[in-house]
Amino acid sequence: MSDHPETAQALQVYSAEMFTVSNGANFGDNLSYAAELILDDSYQLAPSAAPLKLAVHALENGHFRISESSEVGVDSATVVLDSCITLMDSQSQAIECLLLVEVDTEGHVAQIYAMPLAPLLRKEDYRLVGIDSDNAPLRFAQVACVSFTRGTKLTLATGEQRAVEDLALGEKVLTRDDGPQPVRWIGHHTTRAIGDFAPVMITKGTLHNENDLLVSPDHRLFIYQRSDKLGAGRAEVLLKASHLVNGDTVYVQEGGFVDYFQILFDSHQIVFAEGIAAETLLISPRTRSALPENVAETLGGTLAGHKHRAQGEFEVGKSLLSRPNAAELLLRASKGS
Repeated sequence: MSDHPETAQALQVYSAEMFTVSNGANFGDNLSYAAELILDDSYQLAPSAAPLKLAVHALENGHFRISESSEVGVDSATVVLDSCITLMDSQSQAIECLLLVEVDTEGHVAQIYAMPLAPLLRKEDYRLVGIDSDNAPLRFAQVACVSFTRGTKLTLATGEQRAVEDLALGEKVLTRDDGPQPVRWIGHHTTRAIGDFAPVMITKGTLHNENDLLVSPDHRLFIYQRSDKLGAGRAEVLLKASHLVNGDTVYVQEGGFVDYFQILFDSHQIVFAEGIAAETLLISPRTRSALPENVAETLGGTLAGHKHRAQGEFEVGKSLLSRPNAAELLLRASKGS
C-alpha cells in the first residue's frame, strides 16, 4: 500500500474563556496552564459554552500543528500538550481533562484549550483535585489508540478463536494482508466507560460478526463492498465504529469500567475480531506514548513498517456514514445484494 499522510485529528475542546473559576483563590480567572492552577479552585462552564473543533496534526517531537481545517486557532500554529487535570463534580465523580496550549511564533501563549475526557455540564461546579504534568501524553495516546475489549475473540493462524486477553507474545494471529504474524506487544488499561473512552457495541450479525463486538470508538473496521452502496468510489473501505452508531444495532455502551487491549505487530495490520476485519494498533506520533520505553526504542528498527503501510487512503469519512441505515447498507454491500 502506498504512503498516505496522516489526516488531522479533530479534538473537541473548550477555550479558556469558556471555563472560569467560580470559587477559590483564582476567582473570576479563566482556565490557565498547569503552573498557574491552584488546587481546590472550582470551575464552571459558561452558560453559552459549546465544544469547538480543534483539528491538529501530531508532530514527531510530541507537539501538534493546527490544521487549516480547524475551527479555532491559527493555521499551522504549534500546540503543546501541557498537562492532565482531574476535576471532581458534585457527585464526587472524577473527570480528567487534557490542557493544550497554543503558542505564537515567539513562543508566547496565544490560547489555552481544555479537552475533557468525559462530558462536562454547564452551571456545574468542578473542583480541581489533581494536576499531572507527566502523564498527559500517555492519556492522550490512550484516547488515540485503537483497542479491543476484554473477551473479544481474534482468529489465530491455526483458525482457533482466542480472547484478546489470553494472547501471548510471539503467538501468530491471522492477518488479512500478510497471513500469520507474531504479536509484538500487548497493551492493557482500564478506564471509565464514559465520554471519549466509552466503547461502541456492534451487535451480533450487524456486519457478519459472529458475536457482539465491543471496540474503542475510533477503531476502524475494514469492509469489502461487492457493490458500492456507500458511494465511496471503491470496494475496500475503512470506517470508524463511532460513525456507524445508530442507537439500535450499533450503540455507545456507557457506564462502569472497560478493559481495553492494544495489539501491536511489526506492521499495521487488519485482523479478524469476532469475524469482522478490524485494524490493530498503528504506531504514530499520536500513539507512541502508549508504548513502554523498551518497545518505543525499536520504532526506528523492526517496527518501521508502521511508517510505510498506511491504510488511510481507504478511510471513509463521517459524511458518507451520516445515515441511520449505514450499517445495514454495508451489510448488503458486502453481500453484493
